[in-house]
Amino acid sequence: MLDGIKVLDLSRVLAGPYCTQLLADLGATVWKVEPPGGDETRSWGPPYAQGESAYYLSVNRNKQGLSVNLKDPRGAELVARLADAADVLVENLKTGDSARYGLDYPTISRRNQRIVYASITGYGQTGPRAHEPGYDAAIQAASGLMAMTGEPGGGPVKLGVAWVDVLAGVHAATAITAALFERGRTGRGRYLDIALLDVAMAAMVNQAQSSLLTGEAPRRLGSAHPSIVPYQAFATADGELTLAVGNDRQFRRLCELIGQPELAIDERFAANSARVENRDELLPRISAALLERPRGEWLAAFGRAGIPAAPVNSLPEALSDVQVRARGMVAPVPHPLAGEIPMVMSPFARGDADRAAPPLLAQHNREVLSAELGLTDAELDELESAGVLTRFGPVP
Repeated sequence: MLDGIKVLDLSRVLAGPYCTQLLADLGATVWKVEPPGGDETRSWGPPYAQGESAYYLSVNRNKQGLSVNLKDPRGAELVARLADAADVLVENLKTGDSARYGLDYPTISRRNQRIVYASITGYGQTGPRAHEPGYDAAIQAASGLMAMTGEPGGGPVKLGVAWVDVLAGVHAATAITAALFERGRTGRGRYLDIALLDVAMAAMVNQAQSSLLTGEAPRRLGSAHPSIVPYQAFATADGELTLAVGNDRQFRRLCELIGQPELAIDERFAANSARVENRDELLPRISAALLERPRGEWLAAFGRAGIPAAPVNSLPEALSDVQVRARGMVAPVPHPLAGEIPMVMSPFARGDADRAAPPLLAQHNREVLSAELGLTDAELDELESAGVLTRFGPVP
């Protein structure tokens, strides 16, 4: 869908690379430009696959890898020339660094007025905290997410995935595609200011709206839902499952199945709003009933009754799930060092088109710079000798 779109990726770690991987999965050509030492996630391990970290591999599929020293004016100018040929530029440099390298939006847009330029930072380009560094854990804390996450009576808990970074990448990719659509009408690009804190606040959805209406902070509920009951994980005789009872009809069926039909006509529980108010009386009765049978029996019974339920899988179990595999969400990808490695695929561009391994450091320096900028072998040799470009050695 984005065939022919060229993306200059100056981002590192997670939010930016996740954004550009989404664009690459949709068919864009992505030039990932790393500093001489590489994206820091290359060293975030274990685990590794022949020296390539799982973290780096997870968000850099389908890109062409370059390694350029931006602190050398010649390196910065090479990247600026790539920006001349690009449709999109994505960066998450420290505040002020892009201007220091001559790669800021005002400079780049004067050279290429069609460029869609996305800056991803912790707190955005304006406001009193704009110059603060932003990391996912800090944003989870600052946004109120950490305070509402965890078991009742427990301390604040960070989500097991860098949720804000991932959502920031999705929001950035969405804004970029919208800006490309707008450019089709106007012929001009646009500057996009993507802040992790903005994304986190927007993603609070119903919790934020409830807090705005009441002035109250959400309380920690573990896996439970603040406004739907029962809607959480429960233990069974041999494992955990999650129930997602979304309406009163489903609740009546649940009561029949657990052998307590009287709960469905009890005024404390008959309607969802009442169940929310009286969850502390209701949930122990459901929990006790579910402990009486194995998880598989309950899941089969709930499935027949049309009650949404699922096993609480470990991640290896989820990755091996028959539906996940049937949808092509896990597939082998050939890698120049590690042979064939399994990877999680794109949810909207499955198939051979999204199966190019993340690049090795500087793997495509010569290919891209000769094709796009017309550099000769002699010029590339000189730039490598001068440390402007990282030299890419032969793959063992």
